[in-house]
Amino acid sequence: MAATTASKARVDPSRPPTYTAAMGEHILMIEDDERLAAMVGEYLGEAGFRVSRRGSAEEGLKSLGQENFDALILDVMLPGIDGFEACRRVRATSDIPILMLTARGDPTDRVVGLELGADDYLPKPFVPRELLARVRAILRRRKSAPDRAGPLRFGQLEIDRDARQVRVAGGERALTSYQFALLLAMAERAGRVLSREQLLDLMKGEPLEAFDRSIDVHISRIRAAIEDDPKQPRRIITVRGAGYVFARSQDGDDGG
Repeated sequence: MAATTASKARVDPSRPPTYTAAMGEHILMIEDDERLAAMVGEYLGEAGFRVSRRGSAEEGLKSLGQENFDALILDVMLPGIDGFEACRRVRATSDIPILMLTARGDPTDRVVGLELGADDYLPKPFVPRELLARVRAILRRRKSAPDRAGPLRFGQLEIDRDARQVRVAGGERALTSYQFALLLAMAERAGRVLSREQLLDLMKGEPLEAFDRSIDVHISRIRAAIEDDPKQPRRIITVRGAGYVFARSQDGDDGG
């Protein structure tokens, strides 16, 4: 990034809001602008985070495969592999919280980033205090995610991983093994827009059902099983041109 971009993102004179990251949560920042990365690292460091910086997506992806990080701050405009492709690769193998940064103001970029699996998106120039707030928010959402060891509950809908059963208001609903796996993958990522390509990636390893390989048809059949009105779904929502999102809040209750 140009030095002018970094100067616009200068750290506020005031200290960050009082916040101590849990046991020095480790943030990976993939950003080729050294000056900007240094300022962000200093600001987040004052809030209790540890920040490691990599100057390219290639270096960052390698680090993600070798170390444990609690969140990823990912620039879009990078040398070589850009941030969008890096996000796609990360999301194919990891559910680490991702906050994307860009100097481009096109709203389409934000949509693309979220479709690829980013948890949040922040345009440059930004106020460091807002960056901190967004990092805290994606980490909070991770901590409040449903317990992967037990059943998932969303209002009257219950997804029992161990029994591989789905119940609505206590009544069991019939799904094939593939449909159950697809519903579970979406529910574990409640609130996130998932493209058809991402859903197919998540279903790798699951045996395809010979009679049908269409994600759309499977979604339709899942809706028929779990929705009160499949024609006006409230649990699995279509995001036109983007994919599907499993609603975090259902029947007036929060998921989990």
